[in-house]
Amino acid sequence: MNLKENAFQLMLVAMCFGVGTAAEKQPVSSPLSSEWHFDFGNGPVQQGYTRVISDTLYTEALGYGFLADGKSLSRDRQEGNALRRDAVVSHQPLYFTANVPEGNYRVTVTLGDLNEPTNTTVKAELRRLMLLNIETKPGEYVTRTFMVNVRRPPFPGGEVRLKGRERTQEAWAWDGQLTLEFNGKRPCICGLDIVKVDGMPTVFILGDSTVCDQSRAPWNSWGQMLTLFFQPSVVIANHAESGESIRSSLGARRFDKVYSLMKPGDYLLIQYGHNDMKDRTPNSSDIYKQNLKTIVAKVRELGGTPVLITSMERKAGIEHDTLQDYPDKVRQVAAENNVALIDLHAMSKVMYKALGDHLDAIFQDGTHHNNFGSYLFAKCVMQGIKDNHLDLARHITDDFTGFDPAHPDAVDAIDIPVSSLITTIQPLGD
Repeated sequence: MNLKENAFQLMLVAMCFGVGTAAEKQPVSSPLSSEWHFDFGNGPVQQGYTRVISDTLYTEALGYGFLADGKSLSRDRQEGNALRRDAVVSHQPLYFTANVPEGNYRVTVTLGDLNEPTNTTVKAELRRLMLLNIETKPGEYVTRTFMVNVRRPPFPGGEVRLKGRERTQEAWAWDGQLTLEFNGKRPCICGLDIVKVDGMPTVFILGDSTVCDQSRAPWNSWGQMLTLFFQPSVVIANHAESGESIRSSLGARRFDKVYSLMKPGDYLLIQYGHNDMKDRTPNSSDIYKQNLKTIVAKVRELGGTPVLITSMERKAGIEHDTLQDYPDKVRQVAAENNVALIDLHAMSKVMYKALGDHLDAIFQDGTHHNNFGSYLFAKCVMQGIKDNHLDLARHITDDFTGFDPAHPDAVDAIDIPVSSLITTIQPLGD
């Protein structure tokens, strides 16, 4: 990381967490709103909207704003309606946040410029990919809508026990703010609408570092890519965390948090194994299996649909399994309890062989993946949803036409702009 990148990251931390360390940050208090409407740029303000210009920096008193000066510019083309005639434009990533209560939010962005082409990628919270390379021609404007889940640690009767990194570099996942990253060759933001939505189907995810929202590039996991493939009729709530096993997630009350939010029609995708297999407790894999069965029963009791997912193999696992009997335990629970199964373990071995000499292109180390690898695994999960004929499949975007692990996308098939937040530190677990 160069000095400029390091300074930018320190600035983001300072803007997001105020005076003192990130670990000392208290939950936002005011103003807090379930609905925000922002008009970007220095022209006339659209009725019912709040003006945001390039130097509108976040403060807790204000309740919204950019997290750092990303060298953006406010533009007013002096033509067109109030929302579209002006914008904030940049040639590097911008981070914008607003204070909101816990919940699911429908986010609508208006993008475009009267005089120049634009290219915008949007990520939410900890780099969940929402919109990829949305392009407009001069004079063209588009609106796009996606769903973002925002959460806090407390729940009735308790609180999730966060790790130290969840209070620092991963704090955006728990801070009571909705944070968006506007990236791309030339992001140009005209308008932003954030509205809380109740009753929408929620897809909860629990798992480990190969599943969770990785906070820093180049690390990435399939859970933060899954959002790209769903219509805004369903929301993804990724509660997975690096270094976790089923037992540690139960102990940290991550499952209790999900159970407190679950309603009939929701889903829980569950993928553990990489860290569970290191448990030296006698009969640990049998305990793992029993925990899975208990979780399945609880989700069904709450009216939700459990989906079991076997862990993908490590890079070294093409010929010889590295996960012991843990994938088989998942398969047994699925078969014995009539639970939908997505066999990433089997799919990964097929995909690794198909990638051949390009296998390194999906890995960041021997276990964890980069953007391309997690993109392919998200497609595996989406195909598994379709193959299981889950009702969830009707929420998949029209442009997902299927995925065959034996014929993965070409290495250069996906171009995801790199976030400014970068680290060389590996995620927890391996």
